Amino acid sequence: MENSQHLMQNWIPVKLIEKDNEIYVEWIYLSDFKIVEPFFDETIAKCKSHLYNSKPFRVLSTVENVIDWSKELVSVKLKSLVFHVSRCGSTMLSQCLAASNENIMISEAPIIDQILRSEFFSAEKKAVLLKAVLGFFGQKRFSEEKNLIIKLDAWNIFEANSLRSIFPDIPFALLYRNPGEVLRSHQKMKGMHMVPNLIPPSVFGMSVKEIQDKSVQQYGVLVLEKYFQAFLDFYETDKNVIMLNYNEGMRNVVEQFISFIKINYSDAALNKMLERLKTHSKNETIVFTGDSYKDDALDINLEEANVLHQKLNENFSRQLVS
Repeated sequence: MENSQHLMQNWIPVKLIEKDNEIYVEWIYLSDFKIVEPFFDETIAKCKSHLYNSKPFRVLSTVENVIDWSKELVSVKLKSLVFHVSRCGSTMLSQCLAASNENIMISEAPIIDQILRSEFFSAEKKAVLLKAVLGFFGQKRFSEEKNLIIKLDAWNIFEANSLRSIFPDIPFALLYRNPGEVLRSHQKMKGMHMVPNLIPPSVFGMSVKEIQDKSVQQYGVLVLEKYFQAFLDFYETDKNVIMLNYNEGMRNVVEQFISFIKINYSDAALNKMLERLKTHSKNETIVFTGDSYKDDALDINLEEANVLHQKLNENFSRQLVS
């Protein structure tokens, strides 16, 4: 174990809380739990069984506490930010990476999205606070840990330029998939961002006119179109980014990602990560046999989404030969 003398050893910030027009940070104690769950919220739920987290009060601090305490931490290096369009293999990618003891894999931590979308902080304060939070996520708790990798929420692609200004040298990955397959998955069980107004449409850059008279299903298509366009826009201007295509196979996605972020894993570590591909991304006790919704009918207009998807594929193809 590392950081043994640090005041907040094994504690991580998990949520911003507004009270009396002030912002506080809620903390949770990790104990010796490793962060290996498919989603960060699942790790937090597991940690709530610990005595420190089951008391009738919450552990809170100021934002300045987070920033100050992070300066004393021993943390591993941030190696990449992963953006995705949802239902595109991002959970499987993160689970493969989490299979290596060298990686700290954080998947869709709500506090990151809270910071990025907060109206309480200036851009400068967001940058400092986000680095501090990632410092705690990447605290070196076990000797074999070397790498911090962050998978963001799908809609955080609209913050890619801001994140690039904060992390100018970090490789960014853009993971996407055929639009029909993405939307069939959401048709079976919708993610919150595909339900109108659960997340403000302005987050996706949508105008009132664009969403007027849209069915729930067609609204989801529009969200995906916005993701695709944001991928295209960022890829066009950034020099340290890779496209990853689910439809080329998840083994290729994992191997291309690892090569891009320039981490030299041992053969044993790499084999362990690739072995994870054999089981379901959200439940490794179940053998993965394919998507159950692949033949479901879609009563939606995919014309624009397909055009954008083709452009993504063209960029992907050029990337392979460059």
